[in-house]
Amino acid sequence: MTTAQTVLVTGAFGLVGSSVVTELVSRGHNVVATDLESPANRKVALKRPGAQVWWADLTDPADVEKLLTSVAPDSIIHLAAVIPPLCYARPDIARKVNVGATENLVRAASAMPVPARFVQASSVAVYGPRNPYRETELLTAQTPRRPADVYGTQKAAAEDIVQSSGLQWAILRLGGVLTAELGATINPDAVFFEASLPADGRIQTVDVRDVATAFVNACTIEKEPAVYLIGGDDSHRLRQSDIASATSAAIGLSGGFPAGRPGDPGNDPSWFATDWMDTESSQRVLAFQEHSFANLMADTRRAAGWRRHVVRPTSRLARAVLTRRSPYRGYPGSYADPWGVVAAKWGPAASPE
Repeated sequence: MTTAQTVLVTGAFGLVGSSVVTELVSRGHNVVATDLESPANRKVALKRPGAQVWWADLTDPADVEKLLTSVAPDSIIHLAAVIPPLCYARPDIARKVNVGATENLVRAASAMPVPARFVQASSVAVYGPRNPYRETELLTAQTPRRPADVYGTQKAAAEDIVQSSGLQWAILRLGGVLTAELGATINPDAVFFEASLPADGRIQTVDVRDVATAFVNACTIEKEPAVYLIGGDDSHRLRQSDIASATSAAIGLSGGFPAGRPGDPGNDPSWFATDWMDTESSQRVLAFQEHSFANLMADTRRAAGWRRHVVRPTSRLARAVLTRRSPYRGYPGSYADPWGVVAAKWGPAASPE
């Protein structure tokens, strides 16, 4: 479809949602942006002109029914989610959002006189831990799902709901989403969590602008239901430690992030749920890979601007502070233990389901 649509975007004021709303508005679509009402979301909403804002609780079936009845969207881009590490601290709330909200939206979309096309945000977390020393093949849409943690299990459940709905659908499994914008909130818990991951773990990142393109294209093309892997081009196939070192250098803190621990090659369950992907078929259909990793880092440097020179002298201090706050300070062993770190700080990561 090339004509303008009415598109409902959930989780509209998060990192991905904000970019999706911007991309939809730029293409002339009628955009309804929905999220929980909060001071932070209200602030972001003011920066997204051109979209109608509708505050709603997607875990409330009545709220969802009213939303879809009033808006009557042609397509729904469902991004609302509770992601790591918060999902480990509150798995009950995470399930209400990650699974329950999906159920409510699918039910309401199916009841529409003309059911909406449903584009679901998922994650490579559905594949479970990936030991790069034993599992060297690229992830594909056909790779068996083996979710092992709260997030992966809930995302797999949401996928099942969408696939069995009878709606026209597309599921986009995202890799590591990055942004060049320095205004994105730096969450101390997220920094701590990222530092717990195996430094040599494979991860395929993707520029949030390319993610937005993928989602918008997924709701504006006529294709049979399919699962798509959303990662950047081959330059985005990195090791976990590459991200911190490259990003810190781009913002002027070269060497500011301490080296993390490597993963245990002999312990498959101890790895995190990230890996490299075969994105050829996704790119062929969705045509979203526009920003290489080098482009992303160059844009990050430009966004930092003069601040790079101001923060450069603080690199050693930053490294010292982060070393003291490392999840592995005083931690036994020499290998990364992300699930042990998660359990100690937030609660068991393994799904109770």
